[in-house]
Amino acid sequence: MRSEKKELEHISQVRVRFVETDPLGIVWHGNYIQYFEDGRESFGRKHGISYLDQKDHGFATPIVKSSTDHKLPLRYGDIATIRTIYVDSPAAKMVFRYEVYNQDNKLVCTGETVQVFVDNVGNGELALSIPEFFMEWKKKVNLI
Repeated sequence: MRSEKKELEHISQVRVRFVETDPLGIVWHGNYIQYFEDGRESFGRKHGISYLDQKDHGFATPIVKSSTDHKLPLRYGDIATIRTIYVDSPAAKMVFRYEVYNQDNKLVCTGETVQVFVDNVGNGELALSIPEFFMEWKKKVNLI
């Protein structure tokens, strides 16, 4: 039997600020990671798994891997739509995929981040198994 990865998504928007652009008026490539974070924070607030929720359960979730694939530029004043997709994993980690679109609904960037669970109360140890609060969240949003 083939098991399919379950996903949960959220759509959010940001307006490109002047400070995020280079002298040519296009978004500097490193700022797409910030857009991913904007999408992830909005996703977390919407689906009940925000950074504050994680902190309340004694965990931090640092990013251990990130990637971007740039297709078209965004420019100062553009409104970017960020599609943030949580990809379920059996491991003690959170995987998010991103699609960033311009106001013409053209795909400008894709990417992915991987976050792990670290004990935020004790000595910062890496969680090797899925924390109980996260398993409960996955059940609540019908991922398991």
